[in-house]
Amino acid sequence: MSERKGVLLRLDPAVHDALARWAADELRSTNAQIEFLLRRALAEAGRLPGQVGQMRGPGRPPRSGSSG
Repeated sequence: MSERKGVLLRLDPAVHDALARWAADELRSTNAQIEFLLRRALAEAGRLPGQVGQMRGPGRPPRSGSSG
């Protein structure tokens, strides 16, 4: 897996609150919601690079190892 880049993002508090609520509704973190929206915007604009990896789906990842 490739290393992820960190970015400092300054948002209006109301925009952040709206993003956080939307992310919670879709069982994502706010960070994952921002990445999801950026990827969607890039794809719609025809600017998403072909070598971009898949995002994990929303919600909690499945448990690994034995159950119980």
